Amino acid sequence: MLKESLIDKLLVALFRIPVLKNYWARSYESVFFNHVPWTKLNKPLPECKIALFTTGGIHLKSDKAFNMIDPHGDSSFRRIPYNVTKEDLTISHKYYDHRDADLDPNLILPFEVLLELQAEGRVGPSNKFHYSFMGHIEEPHLTILIQKSAVDAAKEIKQQKVDIALLVPA
Repeated sequence: MLKESLIDKLLVALFRIPVLKNYWARSYESVFFNHVPWTKLNKPLPECKIALFTTGGIHLKSDKAFNMIDPHGDSSFRRIPYNVTKEDLTISHKYYDHRDADLDPNLILPFEVLLELQAEGRVGPSNKFHYSFMGHIEEPHLTILIQKSAVDAAKEIKQQKVDIALLVPA
């Protein structure tokens, strides 16, 4: 786990104050998409290959951390092997309180839950990688995220014949 600065801890603590949180929520403008492609499954769920996607800023300890210096965020992504262990992971994200996810990364990347469902025969196998992005992306990086990073990850899972991408926001 990366050491958080005092300022980062203060910002997270301030966001817990309802008046401040509500003020931010009223002024926040999310990105809207007019068309979301939806594809019906062509085969039973136990035969579908699955990839997890998270916006929790989680990654392998051996990977480069997400950029927390740029106030506009980091539009890149990290690959996480399907057979990862909790001990292999860390979170580099300062825009949400991830203390619980630090203790149990399945809260933002439910890889162990997916393995349990696979062991029960309820869902098909995992893709060789799951994918982690950092949430809280603003322009100019938002355009890069939408036009490049997300497209690159989508191309990868298409090449790897992934049937289901499960999106897990943090």
